[in-house]
Amino acid sequence: MFAVFKTGGKQYRVATEDVLKVDKVKGEPGEIVEFGEVLVVGGDNVTLGVPTVAGATVAAEVLDQARGGKVIAFKKRRRKNSRRRRGHRQEFTLLRITEILTDGKKPSKTAQPRPKRAPAPKAEDDTAEAGAAGTAAETAAKPTARKAKKPTSAAAAKTKKPAAKGKTAPAKGKKK
Repeated sequence: MFAVFKTGGKQYRVATEDVLKVDKVKGEPGEIVEFGEVLVVGGDNVTLGVPTVAGATVAAEVLDQARGGKVIAFKKRRRKNSRRRRGHRQEFTLLRITEILTDGKKPSKTAQPRPKRAPAPKAEDDTAEAGAAGTAAETAAKPTARKAKKPTSAAAAKTKKPAAKGKTAPAKGKKK
């Protein structure tokens, strides 16, 4: 199931468990916020709002309140000895969509615990062979701390191309 909702003058298409950045909304990390301006609810059958879907809400958990990167506004008026430099950092809220609700239902007030991912099960057979091969491949793939040596002057002289006939390099020093 997906929904399109509107906040901060922008529209977002979301599904449950999506994480997105929106313009700043009120709420502390861990709180549940609701968005009532739902424009479309989709899934097996799509419901379009006129202009919004009646009784539909999107619930999201606030993960973080933060500020974006700095944007520099530099203005210069040429030949006038006038310039202005001004920085700005836009505030945003990081959200995780918890529920998409229809028919006027209310969201749960607490954030649902996140299921922990279990590591992928390893095959029991051929572990000794795979482990030895894996470690050899890993050591070969690791970058070394040493830099590659530059070719010596004798090797560099062999690789240089001969100069074209009739053309000589300009002499360094005084100009005539």
